[in-house]
Amino acid sequence: MNKKRRAFFQKLLEERLEMLRQEAEKPVAEEAGAALNLPDTVDLANHESSRDFTIRLRDRERKLMRKIQVALSRIDDGSYGACEVCGEEIGEKRLIARPMATHCIDCKTESETQERIRGV
Repeated sequence: MNKKRRAFFQKLLEERLEMLRQEAEKPVAEEAGAALNLPDTVDLANHESSRDFTIRLRDRERKLMRKIQVALSRIDDGSYGACEVCGEEIGEKRLIARPMATHCIDCKTESETQERIRGV
């Protein structure tokens, strides 16, 4: 991958990382006492369900942030854009759709097929 394309993907990854960092700074839920003041159990259950969903979403965002950081380090060491399995170059369309991808489409498809077969 040439220097110009690496710079493009580095900027794309940095922008996504910053967006996720800003989202992570927002409070997860209102104060615990506020939830206790809800008028009935259905409202309380809805509040707790929404809070749990937000926590799960934040956990996924933290994992994505880590993947972005790893992709940025691969840009720095020159290995970005190469499939970790076969060593072939990952297609540009795939990198645009998922810039933190570590597998080419063929290797990723094979991996997902194996996961379905094993039932993982």
